Amino acid sequence: MQNLLVVDDDLSMREMLEVMLTSEGYDVDFAEDGAKAIRMLKDKAYDLILCDIRMEPVGGLEVLRKAKRRLHQTVVIMISAFATTETAVEAMKEGAYDYIPKPFNVDEVKETIRNALDRRTLEFEKEALEAQLKKTYHFGHIVGNSAAMMKIYNAINQVADTRANLLITGESGTGKELIARAIHENSARKDNPLTVIHCGGIPETLMESELFGHRKGAFTGAIDNKKGLFEVSHGGTVFLDEVAELTHSVQVKILRVVQEKAFKPVGETRDVEVDVRIICATNKNLEDEVIAGNFREDLYYRLNVIHIDVPPLRERREDLTALSQHFLEKYAGETGKSIHKLSSYALDMLARYDFPGNIRELENMIERSVALETTNIILPESLALSTYKRGGKGPQEAEFYNIDIPPTGLDLDAVLSEVERGYLIKALEVSGGVKQKAAELLGIKAESFRYRFDKYAMSPSDKEGPEDR
Repeated sequence: MQNLLVVDDDLSMREMLEVMLTSEGYDVDFAEDGAKAIRMLKDKAYDLILCDIRMEPVGGLEVLRKAKRRLHQTVVIMISAFATTETAVEAMKEGAYDYIPKPFNVDEVKETIRNALDRRTLEFEKEALEAQLKKTYHFGHIVGNSAAMMKIYNAINQVADTRANLLITGESGTGKELIARAIHENSARKDNPLTVIHCGGIPETLMESELFGHRKGAFTGAIDNKKGLFEVSHGGTVFLDEVAELTHSVQVKILRVVQEKAFKPVGETRDVEVDVRIICATNKNLEDEVIAGNFREDLYYRLNVIHIDVPPLRERREDLTALSQHFLEKYAGETGKSIHKLSSYALDMLARYDFPGNIRELENMIERSVALETTNIILPESLALSTYKRGGKGPQEAEFYNIDIPPTGLDLDAVLSEVERGYLIKALEVSGGVKQKAAELLGIKAESFRYRFDKYAMSPSDKEGPEDR
């Protein structure tokens, strides 16, 4: 039996709701004011709360905040005969499921409660599944449970303790460096250095000295001996990112390191022996680079002993929810914000985007959303959807909503109502509460806006413009 709490300072309203809700089979408790309701929340977890918004001395919004802080899955529906657009907007931002005006239609309230509790059950199941996937399928700092990622996890386990060199390929932003780190951290070399070298970020004139070191006086400015990155990585792993950017002269010296485990620093006549494992990464096709004469064929075969190809995010969409939640928790923790998840509509929008920048782009998007969000959940408007493009379409033509139906089914009316209500609230925010302007923003007639406005139980704003009077 589901537990409901009714909070209202009107005795007749409490009595009417008691008859209505108990006849529906709910276990119902009652509080005649906000202060008592908050005390009751400390002793019992409620599935749903029906709360009047205007009470003294503790109002309904404070009850809403306390309820969401204690158990964010609790559904809260606000009711009031004295509401403004501002209070409706504030209640929605604080996490209210819906806003119902007095007097209300009994059948509509029953339906709203049923829909809200059904949605809560689905959210519980979804969060439990995501938590299990997150717990099971984190590999170090890599997140994902798709078939493609499982294949990569198996490859990491198989090759981590070998001495073989590896080539990791994939588009920019797919997480190639994370895979290199996972291989190193699961190998016998984990207690020795992992040196990351971004080959495209070191000037050509300094590359040889940076990698292999130099001796004092070897060239102008060489005032001391300097160890190169290969030498300081002795016993560990060298990760050459963007390996296709290496010059031919440096490729020759790296080939010697691979073959003979030795090299000569700039200005030195004797060899320096070194034991390193080399992992390379590139977003280019190295075979094409070999054919074009940009990369040595013998070095290519020496480096490409084991090949791991990382798929782009658009080919592993099953990982999108887990990745988004991972980055959300990371940046919410860093900023101290109590944002616990992305809304289902925000996830739907992300699912329709191709992510040309892959995981790096997703991470930047979530970081930005956390910085901008003012509620405890990431809403679609925080994702800057106007910048999204898919298949060459402009933002107005892009398809944002995922029309896939989950195995458990969905309540289409509730889904569409929530989307519509969200746009109404946002339009009212942008227009300063002026309904005429809000209607223009949504591209509908003022009469249509007022009809929808009344449908979702939002009372007229205190900021009415001349058009509203």
